[in-house]
Formats: sequence, structure tokens, C-alpha cells
Amino acid sequence: MSITVYLLDDHEIVRRGLRELLELEDDLQVVGESGSAEEAARRIPALRPDVAVLDARLPDGSGIEVCRTVRSLDENIAGLILTSFDDERALTAAVLAGASGYLLKDIRGADFVDAVRRVAAGERLLAEDDVRSIQDKLAAAEPGDPRLRSLTPQERRILLHVAKGLTNRQIGAELFLAEKTVKNYITAVLAKLGMERRTQAAVFAATHADELAERPGRSER
Repeated sequence: MSITVYLLDDHEIVRRGLRELLELEDDLQVVGESGSAEEAARRIPALRPDVAVLDARLPDGSGIEVCRTVRSLDENIAGLILTSFDDERALTAAVLAGASGYLLKDIRGADFVDAVRRVAAGERLLAEDDVRSIQDKLAAAEPGDPRLRSLTPQERRILLHVAKGLTNRQIGAELFLAEKTVKNYITAVLAKLGMERRTQAAVFAATHADELAERPGRSER
């Protein structure tokens, strides 16, 4: 069975090179490509590739945000971030978006093909030490925030799972909640924190992970 791949990069020559590289392999098939984040976020869930190879920086957005959007709709699609920039902030965002890997474009062709196969098989290429280091740095970045007091224990638990890069479906499975219920909780959390985007909440949660875990206090209403 072929591994299906979607390519997102704003440079046509890069997409063409990646396509030719992948389609030299009998077990890899490119099922779609685009040069814009908006188009990719719309087409990837419909095509349901095994792997989405996503450029981190695009004229109309970010492949990292596309990764988060796509995985919130279908957690079986593995996101592989491919970028020219060795950027710790982008790596942090990729971790929080649930990406399976973060690769630089100077990677050898054979290693790139191998990475696609590995994430398609469910492997995570992000080093656990890097993930832990990112979480530790975020946790130490800021002192306590009074907005935490507005969150119920269940909202705190959900926010901690968001910080781990889990999708709504995965959070629901962990906490025995319906996916729609998780979505409603996250909407409420964003409103309480004065935020609009899930990424903002994920960074906030990772920054305040210890405080979120420490306060069992209030009972649910």
C-alpha cells in the first residue's frame, strides 16, 4: 500500500523537486500540493494523506498553523514541518501544534524520504530531550497569572492537554469526554484568558504548567 503525501510550499520549484524525489519511490505517492496555507488547510482534510509536508513560513500564514488545523480535524494525518530556518520559536510552535517532525531544507534526499516513511508509521522525529527542554523553558518564562483563577479544574486539565499538542479527539479520549464537549471547553477557556487562538492558549498553558497542575481547589459547577 502506498504512503500518500501532500506538499505545501510557496515555491513551485521546491514542490516539484520534492514530488520528483518522493515519486521515485514505489511506496510513496503525492496526492496534492499547494503554495498557500489557506488552500492547504482546506484541501488536506479532504484528501486525507498519510503525511503532510508543510513549509513553516508562507506568504499567507504558517505551515505550523496548518498542521494544528488539520490535526484538529483528523489526527491520523502526520504533520512534517520542512523549513529553511533553524528557529527555536518555530520549533516550539511545531511541538505545540502536534507536528511529528521538524526538518531543515538542507536535509539529504534519502533522509527526507526516510523521515516521511517514519512519520507515516506513527513515529515522532522530535527528540524527547528537545520537547522537554522547550516545556521547561516555557514553564520558567513567566510568573503566576491571575487569569488562572478563573479556570475550573476541568478547564485546567484540558488546557494542560492542549499544551501537549493533543487534538480535541485525543483530549476527549484521555478525559472521557465527547469531542464536541472538549471544543466547547476550549472555547470557554479562550474567552476567559482573553485569547483568540489555540496556539496562544497552548503557549500560555506550557508556561504555567506547574501552576495549572497544582490547583485542584475548586469543584466543578
